[in-house]
Amino acid sequence: MMDTIFAVSSGVPPAAISILRISGTQALAAATRLAGSLPPPRNARVRSLRDPSTGILLDRGLVLVFPGPKSATGEDLVELHIHGGRATQRALEDTLARITGLRPAEPGEFTRRALAHGRIDLTEAEGLGDLLSAETEQQRRAALRLSEGGLRQRIEGWNDRLLALAAGIEAALDFSDEEDVPAEVTQSSGQMMVVLANELAALVAAPSVERLRDGIRIVIAGPPNSGKSTLINRLVGRDVAIVSPVAGTTRDRIEAPVVRAGIAFVLTDTAGLRDADADQIERIGIERAEAAIAAADIVIWLDDAAPSIEHALWLHGRSDLPGREDMPDGPAFSVSAHSGEGIEQLWDVLGQRAAEIGGVSNDMAINARQRKLLSQAEVVLREGAGEQDILLRAEAIRSARYAFDAITGRANVEAVLDTLFGRFCIGK
Repeated sequence: MMDTIFAVSSGVPPAAISILRISGTQALAAATRLAGSLPPPRNARVRSLRDPSTGILLDRGLVLVFPGPKSATGEDLVELHIHGGRATQRALEDTLARITGLRPAEPGEFTRRALAHGRIDLTEAEGLGDLLSAETEQQRRAALRLSEGGLRQRIEGWNDRLLALAAGIEAALDFSDEEDVPAEVTQSSGQMMVVLANELAALVAAPSVERLRDGIRIVIAGPPNSGKSTLINRLVGRDVAIVSPVAGTTRDRIEAPVVRAGIAFVLTDTAGLRDADADQIERIGIERAEAAIAAADIVIWLDDAAPSIEHALWLHGRSDLPGREDMPDGPAFSVSAHSGEGIEQLWDVLGQRAAEIGGVSNDMAINARQRKLLSQAEVVLREGAGEQDILLRAEAIRSARYAFDAITGRANVEAVLDTLFGRFCIGK
C-alpha cells in the first residue's frame, strides 16, 4: 500500500480521450512534476504535461485532483485526461514509471485500495466486478444494485436487529439467573430469529449472479430430422448447426448464446433421440443429448409424438409444409423455422418461463460465496430459535453475525481477494 500506482483507466486506444489515474501518497507530487501546478480539488483545468527530466512536451490535457480520503481509492488521486493515442499513453506511462516510488497498477488494484480504505465493502467490490463483465440488461441491473451497496445495506439492517436481540438477551441474563430468564424473552427472541431466517432464505432463493451471467439453458430435443437444427439457427439468427435431411447429422451438442429482451440464454442443439439404427458415434451423441436434457432449464420438444420429458415445451414444427397446417392436439403452438411463423410467440413463452425459474431478477443477485454464507446464517438462526437454552441462542446470533461480517469483508476476507481482483481490468 506504500507504493503510488498509475494506469490508464479508459478503453483500449486509439480513442478520443484516455484517462490516466495516479493514486497514492506521491500522486500529487508526481502530477505536479508533470503539470507544473495543480488545479484546486475537483476542478478540471488544462495543463501542459511535460517530461520532468527533459522538459519535453508530452501532451496537453485536463487535470483533476481528488485529495484523500474523499476519493475513489481513499488516497490522494489524480486523473489526467489526455489524447487517446497509443504513443501519447505510452509516453506518459513511461515518464511516470521513471519517477521513484511510482509503479504500474496491477489488475483491480485501485478498487482493492478502495476496499482497504473503507470506501466500499466486499459486496460492492464483487458487484463492481459483475458490472464490468455485464453483457445483458438483467446482469447490469443486478450488478448495479450490488455495487451501489444494496446487499451491504440489508446486512447492516439485519446486523442491527441481531445486536438489539443480543442486547436483550444479555440484559435478561444480567438481571436474572440463567434458569430464571423471563418466558417472554425466550419466546420473542425465538420468533425474531425465525423471521430473520425467513428473510435470509428469500434472498438465497432469488436468482443468482451465475444464472444471470451464464444464461437460461434451453435444450432443443426430439427424434432425428424433426427440425431441431433449423430451429436453433432461426432462434440464434445465424447458422450454428448443419441442416441436412440425413438422419443423425447432429452427433454432438451444439451450443449458442443469445440475448433476448435483456435475458441471457444458451441454446443447445442435440442429437436426435432414437433407440434403433444408431451407430456407436451417434449413440455417444444421444447419451450427451440425454445429459443436456437432464441439466436443462427449459426443454423444447419437436415431434408429432408426445414428449416423455416432464414439463417440456411441445411444439408442432414445420407448420409451413403442405399437410402440416393444422395443429394436432397437445402441442403448445405451431412454429416454422423456415417462414418464421410462431418464433416471436416462442420467444415470449421462453421469456415467461425464464422469469418463473428465476432467470429474471428485479432485485439484486448474489453470488455463490454470498449465498453460502447467508445459508449458514439462516441455518444457525433456525437452530438457535429451536434451543431453549438462552446461551445457545446468543451463540447462534454471534455465528450469524460472523457470517454477515464475512460477506461484507470485515472477517475472513483475504482468501477471496486475489481471485476477485484478478478478474478486474488494469486501471480499475
